Amino acid sequence: MRSTRAARRSAAAAPRPRGIAAAKDTGVLIGHYTDSVGATGCTVVLCPAGAVGGVAVRGGAPCTRETDIFRPAAGVDPRRVHGVLLTGGSVFGLAACDGVVRYLNERDIGLHTGHAYVPIIGAAGLYDLAVGDAKARPDAEAGYAACADARAGTIAEGAVGAGAGATVGKALGIEWSTPGGLGIAAVRLSEGVTVQAVVAVNAFGEIVDPTTGVVVAGVRRPSGRGFRPIAELLDLGSDAPPPLSNTTIGVIATNAGLTVEEANDLASVGHDGIAQTVRPAHTRADGDTLFVLSTGNRRRRGLPMLDLIALQHAAARAVALAVLRAVRRFRR
Repeated sequence: MRSTRAARRSAAAAPRPRGIAAAKDTGVLIGHYTDSVGATGCTVVLCPAGAVGGVAVRGGAPCTRETDIFRPAAGVDPRRVHGVLLTGGSVFGLAACDGVVRYLNERDIGLHTGHAYVPIIGAAGLYDLAVGDAKARPDAEAGYAACADARAGTIAEGAVGAGAGATVGKALGIEWSTPGGLGIAAVRLSEGVTVQAVVAVNAFGEIVDPTTGVVVAGVRRPSGRGFRPIAELLDLGSDAPPPLSNTTIGVIATNAGLTVEEANDLASVGHDGIAQTVRPAHTRADGDTLFVLSTGNRRRRGLPMLDLIALQHAAARAVALAVLRAVRRFRR
Protein backbone atom coordinates (compact mmCIF):
# COMPACT_ATOMS: atom_id res chain seq x y z
CA MET A 1 0.00 0.00 0.00
CA ARG A 2 1.31 3.44 -0.86
CA SER A 3 2.17 5.80 1.98
CA THR A 4 0.01 8.85 2.57
CA ARG A 5 2.86 11.07 1.41
CA ALA A 6 3.28 9.09 -1.80
CA ALA A 7 -0.46 9.14 -2.42
CA ARG A 8 -0.50 12.92 -1.94
CA ARG A 9 2.36 13.35 -4.43
CA SER A 10 0.56 11.14 -6.93
CA ALA A 11 -2.68 13.12 -6.56
CA ALA A 12 -0.85 16.42 -6.94
CA ALA A 13 0.91 15.19 -10.09
CA ALA A 14 -2.33 14.07 -11.79
CA PRO A 15 -3.27 16.01 -14.93
CA ARG A 16 -5.81 18.78 -14.35
CA PRO A 17 -7.66 19.62 -17.56
CA ARG A 18 -9.75 22.76 -17.59
CA GLY A 19 -12.95 21.03 -18.62
CA ILE A 20 -14.65 17.75 -19.35
CA ALA A 21 -16.61 16.69 -22.42
CA ALA A 22 -20.18 16.62 -21.17
CA ALA A 23 -22.13 13.41 -21.65
CA LYS A 24 -24.17 14.48 -24.66
CA ASP A 25 -26.43 11.44 -24.45
CA THR A 26 -27.91 12.59 -21.12
CA GLY A 27 -29.87 15.15 -23.12
CA VAL A 28 -29.04 18.13 -20.88
CA LEU A 29 -27.34 21.44 -21.59
CA ILE A 30 -24.99 23.04 -19.03
CA GLY A 31 -24.06 26.72 -18.87
CA HIS A 32 -22.29 29.12 -16.50
CA TYR A 33 -22.37 32.74 -15.55
CA THR A 34 -19.22 33.77 -13.66
CA ASP A 35 -18.45 37.04 -11.88
CA SER A 36 -14.70 36.67 -11.37
CA VAL A 37 -14.35 40.00 -9.57
CA GLY A 38 -17.22 39.38 -7.16
CA ALA A 39 -16.26 35.69 -6.79
CA THR A 40 -19.76 34.37 -7.41
CA GLY A 41 -21.88 33.00 -10.23
CA CYS A 42 -24.52 30.48 -11.26
CA THR A 43 -24.81 27.30 -13.31
CA VAL A 44 -27.83 25.96 -15.18
CA VAL A 45 -28.60 22.39 -16.21
CA LEU A 46 -31.38 22.59 -18.80
CA CYS A 47 -33.55 19.89 -20.37
CA PRO A 48 -35.68 21.73 -22.95
CA ALA A 49 -37.53 18.57 -23.98
CA GLY A 50 -38.59 17.92 -20.38
CA ALA A 51 -37.43 15.40 -17.82
CA VAL A 52 -38.60 13.42 -14.82
CA GLY A 53 -37.32 15.23 -11.72
CA GLY A 54 -36.26 14.19 -8.26
CA VAL A 55 -34.67 15.91 -5.26
CA ALA A 56 -33.14 15.12 -1.88
CA VAL A 57 -32.14 17.70 0.73
CA ARG A 58 -29.77 16.87 3.58
CA GLY A 59 -28.41 19.00 6.39
CA GLY A 60 -29.96 21.81 8.36
CA ALA A 61 -29.39 24.93 6.23
CA PRO A 62 -30.89 24.50 2.73
CA CYS A 63 -31.45 27.38 0.33
CA THR A 64 -33.85 26.11 -2.34
CA ARG A 65 -36.72 26.93 -4.68
CA GLU A 66 -39.48 24.71 -6.14
CA THR A 67 -38.21 21.49 -4.55
CA ASP A 68 -41.75 20.31 -3.76
CA ILE A 69 -42.65 20.10 -7.44
CA PHE A 70 -39.89 17.49 -7.87
CA ARG A 71 -41.40 15.17 -5.27
CA PRO A 72 -43.72 12.22 -6.02
CA ALA A 73 -46.83 13.93 -4.62
CA ALA A 74 -46.58 16.91 -6.98
CA GLY A 75 -49.59 17.48 -9.23
CA VAL A 76 -47.56 18.59 -12.26
CA ASP A 77 -46.84 16.06 -15.01
CA PRO A 78 -43.43 14.70 -13.89
CA ARG A 79 -42.06 14.85 -17.43
CA ARG A 80 -42.46 18.61 -17.45
CA VAL A 81 -39.37 19.55 -15.40
CA HIS A 82 -37.17 21.80 -17.54
CA GLY A 83 -34.01 22.28 -15.56
CA VAL A 84 -32.17 23.23 -12.39
CA LEU A 85 -30.28 26.35 -11.32
CA LEU A 86 -27.27 26.09 -9.00
CA THR A 87 -26.27 29.51 -7.69
CA GLY A 88 -23.98 31.42 -5.39
CA GLY A 89 -25.15 34.45 -3.49
CA SER A 90 -27.14 32.55 -0.86
CA VAL A 91 -30.87 33.39 -0.90
CA PHE A 92 -30.17 36.53 -2.96
CA GLY A 93 -28.82 34.37 -5.78
CA LEU A 94 -32.16 32.61 -6.20
CA ALA A 95 -33.19 35.74 -8.11
CA ALA A 96 -31.24 34.26 -11.04
CA CYS A 97 -34.18 31.87 -11.47
CA ASP A 98 -36.19 34.73 -12.94
CA GLY A 99 -33.70 34.98 -15.80
CA VAL A 100 -33.81 31.23 -16.43
CA VAL A 101 -37.60 31.28 -16.54
CA ARG A 102 -37.59 34.28 -18.90
CA TYR A 103 -35.06 32.65 -21.24
CA LEU A 104 -37.09 29.44 -21.55
CA ASN A 105 -40.42 31.23 -21.80
CA GLU A 106 -39.15 33.32 -24.72
CA ARG A 107 -38.47 30.04 -26.53
CA ASP A 108 -41.88 28.51 -25.71
CA ILE A 109 -40.29 25.98 -23.36
CA GLY A 110 -42.38 25.10 -20.35
CA LEU A 111 -45.66 23.67 -19.15
CA HIS A 112 -48.32 25.06 -21.48
CA THR A 113 -51.21 26.14 -19.27
CA GLY A 114 -53.39 27.43 -22.09
CA HIS A 115 -52.29 30.98 -21.38
CA ALA A 116 -48.48 30.78 -21.25
CA TYR A 117 -45.48 28.47 -21.26
CA VAL A 118 -44.46 28.09 -17.60
CA PRO A 119 -40.95 26.62 -17.17
CA ILE A 120 -40.58 24.27 -14.19
CA ILE A 121 -37.18 25.06 -12.68
CA GLY A 122 -35.74 23.87 -9.37
CA ALA A 123 -32.95 25.79 -7.69
CA ALA A 124 -30.45 25.58 -4.86
CA GLY A 125 -28.10 28.24 -3.53
CA LEU A 126 -24.85 28.21 -1.60
CA TYR A 127 -23.37 30.83 0.69
CA ASP A 128 -20.31 32.52 -0.84
CA LEU A 129 -20.82 36.04 0.53
CA ALA A 130 -17.67 35.79 2.67
CA VAL A 131 -15.52 35.55 -0.49
CA GLY A 132 -15.07 38.42 -2.93
CA ASP A 133 -17.69 41.18 -2.92
CA ALA A 134 -20.61 40.37 -0.62
CA LYS A 135 -22.82 42.71 -2.67
CA ALA A 136 -22.07 40.84 -5.90
CA ARG A 137 -24.89 38.31 -6.22
CA PRO A 138 -26.29 36.47 -9.24
CA ASP A 139 -29.48 38.15 -10.47
CA ALA A 140 -31.98 37.60 -13.29
CA GLU A 141 -29.50 38.77 -15.91
CA ALA A 142 -26.94 36.29 -14.58
CA GLY A 143 -29.43 33.43 -14.90
CA TYR A 144 -30.30 34.50 -18.44
CA ALA A 145 -26.59 34.66 -19.36
CA ALA A 146 -25.99 31.16 -17.97
CA CYS A 147 -28.80 29.84 -20.19
CA ALA A 148 -27.31 31.58 -23.24
CA ASP A 149 -24.03 29.78 -22.42
CA ALA A 150 -25.68 26.35 -22.06
CA ARG A 151 -24.25 23.63 -24.29
CA ALA A 152 -23.65 19.89 -24.54
CA GLY A 153 -19.95 20.16 -25.38
CA THR A 154 -16.91 20.82 -23.21
CA ILE A 155 -17.93 22.48 -19.95
CA ALA A 156 -15.55 24.46 -17.75
CA GLU A 157 -14.94 23.34 -14.16
CA GLY A 158 -13.40 24.91 -11.08
CA ALA A 159 -13.70 28.67 -10.44
CA VAL A 160 -16.78 29.01 -12.61
CA GLY A 161 -20.52 29.35 -12.22
CA ALA A 162 -21.91 28.35 -8.84
CA GLY A 163 -18.42 27.29 -7.74
CA ALA A 164 -16.72 30.67 -8.30
CA GLY A 165 -16.71 31.64 -4.62
CA ALA A 166 -16.97 28.19 -3.03
CA THR A 167 -14.73 27.15 -0.13
CA VAL A 168 -14.24 24.04 2.01
CA GLY A 169 -12.72 23.29 5.41
CA LYS A 170 -14.20 26.06 7.57
CA ALA A 171 -13.90 24.58 11.06
CA LEU A 172 -11.53 27.44 12.03
CA GLY A 173 -13.27 30.07 9.92
CA ILE A 174 -13.12 31.21 6.31
CA GLU A 175 -9.55 32.53 6.67
CA TRP A 176 -8.17 28.98 7.01
CA SER A 177 -10.39 27.43 4.35
CA THR A 178 -9.42 26.02 0.94
CA PRO A 179 -11.06 26.93 -2.38
CA GLY A 180 -13.86 24.59 -3.37
CA GLY A 181 -15.33 24.84 -6.87
CA LEU A 182 -17.58 23.14 -9.39
CA GLY A 183 -16.88 19.68 -10.80
CA ILE A 184 -18.47 17.51 -13.48
CA ALA A 185 -18.12 13.74 -13.82
CA ALA A 186 -19.87 11.01 -15.78
CA VAL A 187 -20.17 7.26 -15.26
CA ARG A 188 -21.18 5.15 -18.24
CA LEU A 189 -23.03 1.85 -17.89
CA SER A 190 -24.00 -0.76 -20.43
CA GLU A 191 -26.70 -0.28 -23.07
CA GLY A 192 -25.74 3.37 -23.54
CA VAL A 193 -26.85 4.51 -20.08
CA THR A 194 -24.94 7.48 -18.65
CA VAL A 195 -25.09 9.12 -15.25
CA GLN A 196 -23.59 12.61 -15.02
CA ALA A 197 -23.09 14.75 -11.90
CA VAL A 198 -22.61 18.52 -11.75
CA VAL A 199 -21.64 19.55 -8.21
CA ALA A 200 -20.71 22.88 -6.60
CA VAL A 201 -18.65 22.11 -3.48
CA ASN A 202 -18.88 24.64 -0.64
CA ALA A 203 -18.68 22.34 2.39
CA PHE A 204 -17.99 23.00 6.06
CA GLY A 205 -15.94 19.80 6.15
CA GLU A 206 -12.75 18.59 4.51
CA ILE A 207 -12.59 16.73 1.19
CA VAL A 208 -11.17 13.21 1.19
CA ASP A 209 -10.25 10.94 -1.71
CA PRO A 210 -12.08 7.74 -0.67
CA THR A 211 -9.72 5.52 -2.67
CA THR A 212 -6.60 6.69 -0.77
CA GLY A 213 -7.89 8.29 2.41
CA VAL A 214 -5.88 11.42 1.57
CA VAL A 215 -7.31 14.82 2.49
CA VAL A 216 -7.16 16.82 -0.74
CA ALA A 217 -8.73 20.05 0.58
CA GLY A 218 -9.66 21.32 4.01
CA VAL A 219 -8.48 23.45 6.92
CA ARG A 220 -5.08 24.83 5.94
CA ARG A 221 -2.13 24.69 8.32
CA PRO A 222 -0.47 28.02 9.29
CA SER A 223 2.61 26.93 7.37
CA GLY A 224 0.54 26.71 4.21
CA ARG A 225 1.54 23.07 3.72
CA GLY A 226 -1.05 20.36 4.11
CA PHE A 227 -4.27 20.36 6.10
CA ARG A 228 -5.21 19.98 9.75
CA PRO A 229 -7.37 16.85 10.24
CA ILE A 230 -10.85 18.03 11.01
CA ALA A 231 -11.24 15.31 13.66
CA GLU A 232 -8.63 17.21 15.73
CA LEU A 233 -10.59 20.45 15.46
CA LEU A 234 -14.10 19.30 16.31
CA ASP A 235 -14.87 18.80 19.98
CA LEU A 236 -17.58 19.63 22.48
CA GLY A 237 -17.64 22.95 24.28
CA SER A 238 -16.36 25.10 21.44
CA ASP A 239 -17.21 28.81 21.72
CA ALA A 240 -16.39 29.53 18.08
CA PRO A 241 -19.06 31.41 16.07
CA PRO A 242 -21.49 29.17 14.17
CA PRO A 243 -20.26 28.27 10.66
CA LEU A 244 -23.01 29.49 8.35
CA SER A 245 -21.19 29.77 5.03
CA ASN A 246 -21.59 26.28 3.62
CA THR A 247 -23.60 23.90 1.40
CA THR A 248 -22.82 21.44 -1.44
CA ILE A 249 -25.37 21.45 -4.26
CA GLY A 250 -25.66 19.54 -7.51
CA VAL A 251 -27.56 17.82 -10.28
CA ILE A 252 -27.50 14.17 -11.34
CA ALA A 253 -28.58 13.82 -14.97
CA THR A 254 -29.21 10.48 -16.66
CA ASN A 255 -30.66 9.21 -19.90
CA ALA A 256 -32.13 6.23 -18.04
CA GLY A 257 -35.93 6.31 -18.00
CA LEU A 258 -37.13 6.70 -14.41
CA THR A 259 -40.41 7.15 -12.62
CA VAL A 260 -40.64 10.16 -10.34
CA GLU A 261 -40.32 7.83 -7.33
CA GLU A 262 -37.14 6.32 -8.77
CA ALA A 263 -35.74 9.76 -9.54
CA ASN A 264 -36.23 10.80 -5.92
CA ASP A 265 -34.61 7.58 -4.71
CA LEU A 266 -31.66 8.25 -7.01
CA ALA A 267 -31.25 11.76 -5.58
CA SER A 268 -31.25 10.33 -2.06
CA VAL A 269 -28.61 7.69 -2.82
CA GLY A 270 -26.56 10.25 -4.74
CA HIS A 271 -25.84 11.87 -1.37
CA ASP A 272 -23.69 8.82 -0.60
CA GLY A 273 -21.15 10.35 -2.99
CA ILE A 274 -21.05 13.48 -0.83
CA ALA A 275 -20.72 11.37 2.33
CA GLN A 276 -17.80 9.45 0.81
CA THR A 277 -15.82 12.60 0.01
CA VAL A 278 -16.94 15.32 2.46
CA ARG A 279 -16.07 14.79 6.12
CA PRO A 280 -18.31 15.54 7.97
CA ALA A 281 -21.21 15.78 5.51
CA HIS A 282 -24.81 16.91 5.86
CA THR A 283 -24.19 18.96 9.00
CA ARG A 284 -26.62 21.41 10.57
CA ALA A 285 -24.50 24.14 8.96
CA ASP A 286 -24.78 22.63 5.44
CA GLY A 287 -27.86 22.57 3.22
CA ASP A 288 -26.65 19.81 0.88
CA THR A 289 -29.11 19.39 -1.99
CA LEU A 290 -29.08 17.10 -5.04
CA PHE A 291 -31.56 17.17 -7.92
CA VAL A 292 -32.10 14.41 -10.49
CA LEU A 293 -33.09 14.94 -14.13
CA SER A 294 -34.09 11.78 -16.01
CA THR A 295 -34.36 12.44 -19.75
CA GLY A 296 -34.92 8.86 -20.94
CA ASN A 297 -38.19 7.48 -22.25
CA ARG A 298 -39.76 5.18 -19.66
CA ARG A 299 -41.24 2.08 -21.32
CA ARG A 300 -42.20 0.27 -18.11
CA ARG A 301 -43.67 1.17 -14.76
CA GLY A 302 -40.30 0.85 -13.07
CA LEU A 303 -36.75 -0.42 -13.46
CA PRO A 304 -35.83 -3.98 -12.47
CA MET A 305 -34.33 -4.00 -8.98
CA LEU A 306 -30.76 -4.78 -10.05
CA ASP A 307 -30.85 -2.10 -12.76
CA LEU A 308 -31.95 0.49 -10.23
CA ILE A 309 -29.21 -0.57 -7.81
CA ALA A 310 -26.61 -0.27 -10.59
CA LEU A 311 -27.90 3.20 -11.41
CA GLN A 312 -27.79 4.26 -7.76
CA HIS A 313 -24.21 3.01 -7.44
CA ALA A 314 -23.24 4.94 -10.56
CA ALA A 315 -24.90 8.11 -9.22
CA ALA A 316 -22.95 7.96 -5.97
CA ARG A 317 -19.72 7.37 -7.90
CA ALA A 318 -20.39 10.26 -10.27
CA VAL A 319 -21.11 12.64 -7.39
CA ALA A 320 -17.95 11.58 -5.53
CA LEU A 321 -15.83 12.05 -8.67
CA ALA A 322 -17.39 15.47 -9.32
CA VAL A 323 -16.60 16.59 -5.76
CA LEU A 324 -12.95 15.59 -6.18
CA ARG A 325 -12.69 17.27 -9.58
CA ALA A 326 -14.14 20.48 -8.12
CA VAL A 327 -11.43 20.93 -5.50
CA ARG A 328 -8.55 19.57 -7.58
CA ARG A 329 -9.21 21.88 -10.51
CA PHE A 330 -9.93 25.06 -8.62
CA ARG A 331 -6.94 27.26 -7.86
CA ARG A 332 -7.98 30.82 -7.03
